[in-house]
Amino acid sequence: MSEILCQWLNQELKVSRTVSPKSFAKTFSNGYLIGEVLFKFELQSDFSEFSESRVSTAKLNNFSRLQPTLHLLGVQFDQNVAQSIITEKPGAATKLLYQLYIALQKKKKTGLTGLEIQTMQPQTNQRLQALKSEAFRERLKNLIPRQTDFNLMRVTCRFQEKCKQMKEDLARMHFEKFEKIQKLEEEQRHFNIEKQRLNRRRQNEIMAKIQAAIIQIPKPEPNRTLKAIEAQKLMKKKKEAEDVANEIKKFEALIKKDLQTRESISKTSLDTIDQTAAELLNTYSDDDYIKKIQKRLEEDAFAREQREKRRRRLLMDQLIAHEAQEEAYREEQLIHRLMRQSQQERRIAVQLMHVRHEKEVLWQNRIFREKQFEERRLKDFQDALDREAALTKQAKIDFAEQTLRAKEIHEKIAMERAQQRYEKHYGICAEILDQILDLCTKVADYRLLTNNLIPHKMMRDWKELFFSGNPIYEQTSHTHGQTESTEDHHVELNKRNLLDSKDYEDYKNMTGEWALPEDMANSSPPSNNNILGHVLLRLIENSYPSEKEVADTELPSFAVKGCLLGKTLSGKTTILKALQNDIPIQVLSIDTLVQEAIQAFNDGEKSSKAPSMHEDVKGDPEVDQKEMIIPQDKNELTDTQVPGEAAPQKEGTKSSDFEQFRPSNSFLSLSMRAQLGAKSELMLRRGKSVPDVLLVNILVNAIKKIPVNQSWVLDGFPMTVNQAKLLEEALTGYKRKSLQLKKKKAQMPTLALSPTTSKEVPFLPSAFDFAILLDISDNSSLARINDIIAKEISHEISHENVSGPTITSSEEKSEDRNLRDHIQHRIVGFLDNWPLLEEWFTEPRNILKKVNAEIDEAFLCQKIKEIFATEVSNKKIKVEKKLEEKETEKKSAVSPTEPPTPTPPLASEAEKEKEVHQAKPSGKGKTQSVSPKGKAQGGKISVKKSPIDSTEVSPTLIAMPTTKPGSEEWVYVTEPIPEELPSFLVPYWELIEKTYISHIKTVLRQLRESQHTVLSYLYETRTSFQEFLRRPDHKQDFVSQWQADFNSVPEDLWEDEETKAELHQRVNDLRDRLWDICEARKEEAEQERLDIINESWLQDYIGITMNHFFSLMQAEVNRFQDTKRLLQDYYRAMESRIPLEDNKKFTRIPLVQLDGKEISEHQLRIPLVPRISSSPENVSMRPKVKALLKGRFDPPLESLEANFEGDEKIVLDTWQQASLAISQMVAAEVHQRLAEEEKEQPQLDPKEKSPQSGTNKKAKKEKEQAKKEKEQAKKEKEQAKKEKEPPKKKMAEKKGKGKSSPVVEVSPVTITPEEMAEMERKNELKLKIKEEHLAALQTEEQATQFRLELIKSKALSILEDLVTKVIEVYRFMEKWLGKRYLNEMASIQKLTEVARYHIETATKIQNEIYLSQEDFYINGDIKVFPDPPPPTRPPPVEKEENGTLTIEQLDNLRDQFLDMAPKGIIGNKAFTDILLDLVTLNLGTNNLSSSWMHLTQLDLQEITSLLTVNTEFVDWRKFLMVAAMPWPIPLEEELLETLQRFKATDEAQTGTITFEQYKQAGLWFSGDEDIKIPENPLEPLPFNRQEHLIEFFFRLFADSEKDPPQLDYTQMLLYFACHPDTLEGVYRALSVAVGTHIFRQVETPMLTAEKTSISSVSPNEEFPEAEENSTREELKEEKDERDQKEEEIPENANTEKISMETLLKVFGGGNEVLDANRFASYLKTENIYSENLIKTFQDLGAKNLEPIEVNILLKHPYIQDLITNYVDYKIPDIKMILQRSEHAQGSDGERSPSRLTDEKK
Repeated sequence: MSEILCQWLNQELKVSRTVSPKSFAKTFSNGYLIGEVLFKFELQSDFSEFSESRVSTAKLNNFSRLQPTLHLLGVQFDQNVAQSIITEKPGAATKLLYQLYIALQKKKKTGLTGLEIQTMQPQTNQRLQALKSEAFRERLKNLIPRQTDFNLMRVTCRFQEKCKQMKEDLARMHFEKFEKIQKLEEEQRHFNIEKQRLNRRRQNEIMAKIQAAIIQIPKPEPNRTLKAIEAQKLMKKKKEAEDVANEIKKFEALIKKDLQTRESISKTSLDTIDQTAAELLNTYSDDDYIKKIQKRLEEDAFAREQREKRRRRLLMDQLIAHEAQEEAYREEQLIHRLMRQSQQERRIAVQLMHVRHEKEVLWQNRIFREKQFEERRLKDFQDALDREAALTKQAKIDFAEQTLRAKEIHEKIAMERAQQRYEKHYGICAEILDQILDLCTKVADYRLLTNNLIPHKMMRDWKELFFSGNPIYEQTSHTHGQTESTEDHHVELNKRNLLDSKDYEDYKNMTGEWALPEDMANSSPPSNNNILGHVLLRLIENSYPSEKEVADTELPSFAVKGCLLGKTLSGKTTILKALQNDIPIQVLSIDTLVQEAIQAFNDGEKSSKAPSMHEDVKGDPEVDQKEMIIPQDKNELTDTQVPGEAAPQKEGTKSSDFEQFRPSNSFLSLSMRAQLGAKSELMLRRGKSVPDVLLVNILVNAIKKIPVNQSWVLDGFPMTVNQAKLLEEALTGYKRKSLQLKKKKAQMPTLALSPTTSKEVPFLPSAFDFAILLDISDNSSLARINDIIAKEISHEISHENVSGPTITSSEEKSEDRNLRDHIQHRIVGFLDNWPLLEEWFTEPRNILKKVNAEIDEAFLCQKIKEIFATEVSNKKIKVEKKLEEKETEKKSAVSPTEPPTPTPPLASEAEKEKEVHQAKPSGKGKTQSVSPKGKAQGGKISVKKSPIDSTEVSPTLIAMPTTKPGSEEWVYVTEPIPEELPSFLVPYWELIEKTYISHIKTVLRQLRESQHTVLSYLYETRTSFQEFLRRPDHKQDFVSQWQADFNSVPEDLWEDEETKAELHQRVNDLRDRLWDICEARKEEAEQERLDIINESWLQDYIGITMNHFFSLMQAEVNRFQDTKRLLQDYYRAMESRIPLEDNKKFTRIPLVQLDGKEISEHQLRIPLVPRISSSPENVSMRPKVKALLKGRFDPPLESLEANFEGDEKIVLDTWQQASLAISQMVAAEVHQRLAEEEKEQPQLDPKEKSPQSGTNKKAKKEKEQAKKEKEQAKKEKEQAKKEKEPPKKKMAEKKGKGKSSPVVEVSPVTITPEEMAEMERKNELKLKIKEEHLAALQTEEQATQFRLELIKSKALSILEDLVTKVIEVYRFMEKWLGKRYLNEMASIQKLTEVARYHIETATKIQNEIYLSQEDFYINGDIKVFPDPPPPTRPPPVEKEENGTLTIEQLDNLRDQFLDMAPKGIIGNKAFTDILLDLVTLNLGTNNLSSSWMHLTQLDLQEITSLLTVNTEFVDWRKFLMVAAMPWPIPLEEELLETLQRFKATDEAQTGTITFEQYKQAGLWFSGDEDIKIPENPLEPLPFNRQEHLIEFFFRLFADSEKDPPQLDYTQMLLYFACHPDTLEGVYRALSVAVGTHIFRQVETPMLTAEKTSISSVSPNEEFPEAEENSTREELKEEKDERDQKEEEIPENANTEKISMETLLKVFGGGNEVLDANRFASYLKTENIYSENLIKTFQDLGAKNLEPIEVNILLKHPYIQDLITNYVDYKIPDIKMILQRSEHAQGSDGERSPSRLTDEKK
């Protein structure tokens, strides 16, 4: 029964769920399917309220709604049945469904609906049923548990099951554990039993062996006499003794034989083992021995029998022979002891036999075990080989992966380095670009400030900042009170210092802004003061004495020193080994030296000389200051530290790398190498690297041990610049920085250069003669390490059977592994350090040579050898050259000592006196040999001269070549000066230079910054005046008010003359008011300009600028005064004179007083002068200013001119005053020299006459001079302490000399010629000093005068330029003022003209009149009153064109046809009558177009015949579709695409869509036409016919009865599949129905039929040829298209399946429609082709009418005939009939309505 119900539910009712007998109760437990069954039979109207859920509420809801329906059907259903179904009770649901099935079958037979059955019930029963339903619902609610309770119950059940499962698992675990324990106990018990059994068996075997070894000897039968018994006993004992002895001998022989056989067996092969073992067993089992045993057994048996007999006899004779028994007992005891001994011996023999047997067994077992061992060894060996092969293969794979990984890491590092270089380069370029932009913006800013005339000085400063990399814009503004220094502040300070230095260099070298002006172009700039330079250089050399050069007594060495550098694995060590084999050089490797030093420390290497740390280790200050005590035992290193070692680290001080130790004699007794090794080991133990200082000390210690003439090369050292510096310092003993500082000190004077170049720093050689770089790429280095590792792996493979490797190979392997792990870091470290190292080796002298190391090893070795040989030859040449130089120096040193050089001839004293009396500023004579070497002799020769010698000297002058002091030929005076003088004069000169440079830079900086101030001020003045001119006015307010009043005049008064006159008067009033405003603004602007001119800024700025230039003059004057004083002190010190008193009243150049306040003289530190010059002289005006003021009279500017003339006079006066002061200083110095010479001149004459009196007078004068000097010294103490000591010393010396002379020379002394020559030399020296001093002063005077004149010219040019710029600005202001005034007046005139024009034309001014500032225009964007509203455009109207029906007419026809025939099919006669009525009765309805009004009844019948279906009916939808033409006829592809869009829009796939979906999908044409909007706003827009056609097609084909209307899009597209070609139309319809393109199978020649139909349909006889031609062309085109399509048919074409319903839908024109009137809607249609199509499907094998393939269907003859003859998909040509009717009407005249009525009848 369940299967029957399932079949009924699944197949007939087709419920939503598939029902099976197994899940029947569960499927119907919620009542949903029961409600669905009732809904299928239209009994459950509220089925939408049912729920498919299985919760309690859903079940209660479903069964509560089922109860009334089931009760109505008479099915027994109550709460119990419902509970049974809900609880899935077996059979409950089946029983209910069976009852329901019976009830529904009965209901089906009656044909009653649910509503009819319900209405047949009495009303009382209905009310009772409602109460019953409510009660049923309540009872069912109580029976069905709540869902929450059910859920809780399920949760509880789930956890109970889980608990039960856990308990079962726990019990199972306990049981398994118990069984496991029992199993273990059982196994243990069986093991113990087996063990006991084996032990028992072993014990039994041992007992059996012992029992078998026991021999029971029967007692001998006693004789009757005691003697016989004793004799027998003795005989038995002897026999037994003999037997035992024989057996022992045999046993020993057997043992010897056994040993011999075993030795022989070990030498023989394994094949003879069994035979030898059998022989040994045979020797043990001898026949005699067996016989004896058998005999003994027989005797034992016989003895037992006799013993029994004797026992009986003995019992019988006991009483008789009691004494005899006792004696016999004693004898038996004795015999028993003897027998026991023999028995033990036999037992031992048995045991030995057993042992031998066991040995044989063990031997056999060992042989077998050895065989097993051998097999196992062979197997293990083979396994080891396989394992080694696998490991080797895996090692190769790992090595390849590791190599690839290392390569990737290297590429990553290289990319990172490249990225860093790129970022660095990018940062530099970005910074340069930013600076370029800053420069451009700065130039643009200043072009705005200066009207595109940027000063050259500013541009040069900006370029200097740009080239130096400093920012052009100011980073921060630093005030005087600011104390903190920031980075921006440092940048600004650097910028300022750079520009100051540049300005100072220009000032010093007279370039740039300080180039010589035109008026000074003819005068040459002053030359360098060579004399001053020489003085300064000599003072500096005396203050900084050069270190004494140590004479190099040793011969130079021919040894070559070099280093070989390169990356890791570049081949350094290999090349050096090859080089060492061919050339006698010493190779030093730092790694080897460190290891040897550590090994020396570990070995306790002692020093033979016991050198101290401080003597040997130079260049290691840390080691020199910190002594270390390191025990010889390396394990004691960490225990001997000082306890206070960690204290400095806690305090935060930086602890050194070496620890402090107590001094130890044992440590100091070690060699230097051992001490350095101790320090290295200590650093390595702490996990630190060995410091560079320690490495260099180790290397230097090794180099010291190398012989002097032996060459050495360093292997891979130095690796960093620090190491190179330390090594060079240790090997050469000098530092480059110290030499550079010396060079700077030697070139300290900058204001005066020495004529002779200072002692240049000698070029000291480098520590190396050459440095070779083995250049190799990173990839090559990595490839080499990979090759090394690969060789190791192959070496391990080839030596895998050898015993473990040696210690050295393991160490090398570990080193290679370590090298491979750190190869990347080493390469990176080399790349980081190499640029600095390369610069170090190439900076002073290029000693670096690069060699490509990626070539062959032999070729590389040969190349290195060639380089080394070249260096050896170069070194040899240098040494030989040096030796030659030394030889020449020795010869030159010896040659002047042998012949004494004659002194040059000197002028006589009288001649010198004559030259002195002439008082010339510069001397004419010159001594030939005044050199520094002779200065010591001049001070030691006595001045005593005799009168005789003085008279004998010839008074004639020696002709000397005249030379100018300071020239190249001039020999400078180098007389000794006091030692303390340079310590005073050098700082004094430094102060002079520092003050002078600082003063000059400060003034130039102020001038530079003031230039920016001038530009800013002038720009602000121009812009502020222009803004003042553009300030707002009130002209626009008056204009707006006038315009409003003008437009408010009524229109009827425009033509009145009085009104026009009034308006003209208003315009005049407005013009006058505007003129007044312009005049007032002009006066205000002129006053503003006058205020600007009368400001004191220009005068103040000119005064400040003049003060700056006066400060420059003051700096020059100060420098000259200080230089004069320095030269005076220097030359007076050479003449051994006392320096003059310091005069602090230096010349002060007055500054300009800026304000008019009077200041008292005691309040002034610097003198001030008023701005107005006191001199009455007229100064001519500058040409620039004169050109600006030419032809104009401007009183303010005239006052500026007068002020400028006074400022020029002040500058000239100040310059003349400074120049005069310098000239006076020089004249005073010359006068002082002459006065001193005049004082000294009278003392010379008495000396010649009487030396004695001369000396006395001289002593007196010296005393007077000493008194004066004492007074002068007291004054000097008060003035300066520094100048106090030298005068005292000089006075003391002079006192001593003065006192000693009269004491010594008591008697008159004659003057020798030598003394006379010395006196002449001194006089000549004094003359030369005076010439040199005065020449230096004059040179300095000329330079200062030139500088002052240059400053004066520069000051006048800058002031003139400033005044010119200011006057130009003032002129521009006047120009702007006048131009603006004229523009404003012109604008007012234009406004007046416009107003008068509108007054005369009597028109309003709609647009706003704008008059602001100087501009006048009419604003077209603003209107003062609104425009009139524009006319509205009429809606678009469709017009009749070419007889086409409008959309409105089509809608009217649709409405009429829809009322007559809603299904779309109407009778042909009714269709013709409707059209005839529309044509005849279209008087005012406009239902048809004009071309349709000429149709006759015959024409309408012809149209009907074209649209007739089955000769009786017409499809009016097709007629309207054709009447709506023209519209784009779609192609087949367009129809299919439209169909796909409709299907995509139809998500439910119902086959229908709404209007919104229809608009969304669209047709094959769109309504977006390019509509031209007419320019005339009164003309309507063109009518968009296509857009309205799309909407009309929806209304035409949609089902309007539904809400909203639904469109069957497939049916609509079948209408549009129509085609002029009948066959093409059918195939298009099939393609639309199937959804894909259908290819033609067989071409059906229908040309004749088509011609016939066309000719019959179009009987227009007037144009037959044109129609025939057009028909032929169309048919030809269609034929070509079909031929093309047939050619393109693919193989698998038309494989789509088509159903019977689809085919009937395509050929729906054959329906027998009974829709002739609107009241026949309930009747059905029947297709006339259905029977034939069913038969066709059955013929093709579709018995159940299942879909079949199209290609199979098209091959059927009936289908082919149907397609050929079916004409419903042909578009009828109605247009042809209309054209023919119009033509006939044109020939016959209009048709009258009466005629139409007759035709109708």
